[in-house]
Amino acid sequence: MIRKANLNDVDAIMDIIKQIIVEMKESNNTQWDENYPKAENFEQDINEGCLYVDEFEGDLVGFICINDFQPEEYKKMNWISDEDALVIHRMGINPKYRGQGKAKNLIRYAENLAMDNGIMYLKTDTNSMNIKMYNLFKKCGFRFAGQMEFMDKPDVFYCYDLKLDI
Repeated sequence: MIRKANLNDVDAIMDIIKQIIVEMKESNNTQWDENYPKAENFEQDINEGCLYVDEFEGDLVGFICINDFQPEEYKKMNWISDEDALVIHRMGINPKYRGQGKAKNLIRYAENLAMDNGIMYLKTDTNSMNIKMYNLFKKCGFRFAGQMEFMDKPDVFYCYDLKLDI
Protein backbone atom coordinates (compact mmCIF):
# COMPACT_ATOMS: atom_id res chain seq x y z
CA MET A 1 0.00 0.00 0.00
CA ILE A 2 1.44 3.35 -1.05
CA ARG A 3 0.73 6.27 1.27
CA LYS A 4 2.13 9.66 2.24
CA ALA A 5 5.16 9.28 4.46
CA ASN A 6 5.26 10.61 7.99
CA LEU A 7 8.11 11.40 10.35
CA ASN A 8 7.83 7.93 11.93
CA ASP A 9 9.02 6.48 8.58
CA VAL A 10 12.37 8.28 8.53
CA ASP A 11 14.34 5.68 10.54
CA ALA A 12 13.17 2.85 8.26
CA ILE A 13 13.96 4.96 5.18
CA MET A 14 17.46 5.63 6.48
CA ASP A 15 17.95 1.89 7.12
CA ILE A 16 17.10 1.26 3.45
CA ILE A 17 19.41 4.11 2.39
CA LYS A 18 22.33 2.51 4.28
CA GLN A 19 21.77 -0.78 2.45
CA ILE A 20 21.48 0.97 -0.91
CA ILE A 21 24.71 2.95 -0.32
CA VAL A 22 26.58 -0.33 0.25
CA GLU A 23 25.24 -1.67 -3.06
CA MET A 24 26.04 1.58 -4.86
CA LYS A 25 29.63 1.55 -3.64
CA GLU A 26 30.03 -2.05 -4.83
CA SER A 27 29.03 -0.95 -8.36
CA ASN A 28 31.05 2.31 -8.33
CA ASN A 29 27.85 4.36 -8.23
CA THR A 30 28.49 7.63 -6.42
CA GLN A 31 24.89 8.92 -6.49
CA TRP A 32 24.26 8.36 -2.77
CA ASP A 33 26.81 8.32 0.03
CA GLU A 34 27.24 9.25 3.68
CA ASN A 35 26.62 12.92 2.81
CA TYR A 36 23.45 12.55 0.71
CA PRO A 37 20.66 11.82 1.22
CA LYS A 38 20.31 12.50 4.92
CA ALA A 39 17.34 12.17 7.27
CA GLU A 40 16.84 15.95 6.98
CA ASN A 41 16.16 15.60 3.24
CA PHE A 42 13.35 13.15 3.92
CA GLU A 43 12.00 15.16 6.85
CA GLN A 44 11.76 18.18 4.54
CA ASP A 45 10.01 16.05 1.88
CA ILE A 46 7.52 14.87 4.52
CA ASN A 47 6.90 18.42 5.75
CA GLU A 48 6.30 19.50 2.14
CA GLY A 49 3.92 16.56 1.60
CA CYS A 50 5.85 15.07 -1.32
CA LEU A 51 7.30 11.83 0.09
CA TYR A 52 5.44 8.55 -0.35
CA VAL A 53 6.18 5.10 1.02
CA ASP A 54 5.13 1.63 -0.01
CA GLU A 55 4.34 -0.54 2.98
CA PHE A 56 3.65 -4.26 3.25
CA GLU A 57 2.52 -5.83 6.53
CA GLY A 58 4.12 -3.00 8.51
CA ASP A 59 7.42 -3.29 6.64
CA LEU A 60 8.72 -0.39 4.53
CA VAL A 61 9.13 -1.64 0.97
CA GLY A 62 10.27 1.57 -0.68
CA PHE A 63 9.93 5.32 -0.98
CA ILE A 64 9.66 8.03 -3.63
CA CYS A 65 9.70 11.81 -3.56
CA ILE A 66 7.39 13.40 -6.15
CA ASN A 67 7.12 17.16 -6.54
CA ASP A 68 7.44 19.92 -9.11
CA PHE A 69 10.97 21.02 -8.18
CA GLN A 70 13.34 21.07 -11.15
CA PRO A 71 17.05 21.63 -10.53
CA GLU A 72 18.63 24.54 -12.41
CA GLU A 73 20.60 22.01 -14.49
CA TYR A 74 17.33 20.76 -16.03
CA LYS A 75 17.09 23.95 -18.13
CA LYS A 76 19.78 22.62 -20.47
CA MET A 77 18.11 19.28 -21.20
CA ASN A 78 16.35 18.23 -24.39
CA TRP A 79 12.89 17.71 -22.83
CA ILE A 80 9.91 16.59 -24.90
CA SER A 81 7.92 19.57 -23.64
CA ASP A 82 8.13 22.68 -21.51
CA GLU A 83 4.73 22.07 -19.95
CA ASP A 84 4.26 21.60 -16.20
CA ALA A 85 5.79 18.38 -14.92
CA LEU A 86 6.09 16.37 -11.75
CA VAL A 87 9.62 15.27 -10.95
CA ILE A 88 10.72 12.01 -9.34
CA HIS A 89 13.52 12.39 -6.78
CA ARG A 90 15.03 10.14 -4.06
CA MET A 91 13.51 6.76 -4.85
CA GLY A 92 14.61 3.49 -3.31
CA ILE A 93 13.45 -0.07 -2.72
CA ASN A 94 14.29 -2.20 0.30
CA PRO A 95 16.70 -4.86 -1.10
CA LYS A 96 14.60 -7.69 0.31
CA TYR A 97 11.68 -6.63 -1.93
CA ARG A 98 13.61 -6.26 -5.17
CA GLY A 99 12.50 -8.13 -8.27
CA GLN A 100 8.83 -8.00 -7.28
CA GLY A 101 7.76 -5.01 -9.38
CA LYS A 102 7.77 -2.64 -6.38
CA ALA A 103 9.86 0.03 -8.13
CA LYS A 104 7.53 -0.07 -11.13
CA ASN A 105 4.59 0.36 -8.75
CA LEU A 106 6.17 3.54 -7.36
CA ILE A 107 6.67 4.90 -10.90
CA ARG A 108 3.04 4.09 -11.74
CA TYR A 109 2.01 5.88 -8.54
CA ALA A 110 3.90 8.97 -9.73
CA GLU A 111 2.14 8.75 -13.10
CA ASN A 112 -1.27 8.52 -11.44
CA LEU A 113 -0.48 11.34 -9.02
CA ALA A 114 0.49 13.55 -11.93
CA MET A 115 -2.67 12.75 -13.91
CA ASP A 116 -4.86 13.20 -10.83
CA ASN A 117 -3.42 16.72 -10.65
CA GLY A 118 -3.94 17.46 -14.34
CA ILE A 119 -0.24 17.06 -15.17
CA MET A 120 0.63 14.84 -18.11
CA TYR A 121 4.39 14.88 -17.89
CA LEU A 122 7.12 13.39 -15.64
CA LYS A 123 10.83 14.16 -15.41
CA THR A 124 13.63 12.51 -13.46
CA ASP A 125 17.37 11.90 -13.38
CA THR A 126 19.85 9.36 -12.11
CA ASN A 127 23.59 8.93 -11.91
CA SER A 128 25.04 7.40 -15.08
CA MET A 129 26.48 4.60 -12.90
CA ASN A 130 23.02 3.75 -11.51
CA ILE A 131 22.26 1.03 -14.05
CA LYS A 132 19.28 -0.32 -12.08
CA MET A 133 17.49 3.05 -12.11
CA TYR A 134 18.06 3.95 -15.71
CA ASN A 135 16.98 0.46 -16.79
CA LEU A 136 13.82 0.92 -14.70
CA PHE A 137 13.09 4.27 -16.35
CA LYS A 138 13.52 2.72 -19.81
CA LYS A 139 11.24 -0.22 -18.87
CA CYS A 140 8.60 2.26 -17.73
CA GLY A 141 8.69 4.13 -21.04
CA PHE A 142 10.85 7.11 -20.10
CA ARG A 143 12.89 8.77 -22.83
CA PHE A 144 16.53 9.84 -22.47
CA ALA A 145 16.63 13.67 -22.47
CA GLY A 146 20.33 14.36 -21.99
CA GLN A 147 23.07 14.33 -19.41
CA MET A 148 24.23 16.87 -16.87
CA GLU A 149 26.85 17.42 -14.23
CA PHE A 150 25.09 17.47 -10.89
CA MET A 151 25.78 17.89 -7.18
CA ASP A 152 29.58 17.96 -7.70
CA LYS A 153 29.51 14.22 -8.35
CA PRO A 154 32.31 12.71 -10.47
CA ASP A 155 29.92 10.95 -12.87
CA VAL A 156 27.35 12.63 -15.11
CA PHE A 157 23.63 12.22 -14.47
CA TYR A 158 21.19 11.04 -17.11
CA CYS A 159 17.84 12.82 -17.43
CA TYR A 160 14.62 11.15 -18.53
CA ASP A 161 11.08 12.25 -19.26
CA LEU A 162 7.73 10.64 -19.94
CA LYS A 163 4.67 12.12 -21.62
CA LEU A 164 1.57 10.57 -20.05
CA ASP A 165 -1.44 9.50 -22.07
CA ILE A 166 -4.97 9.20 -20.81
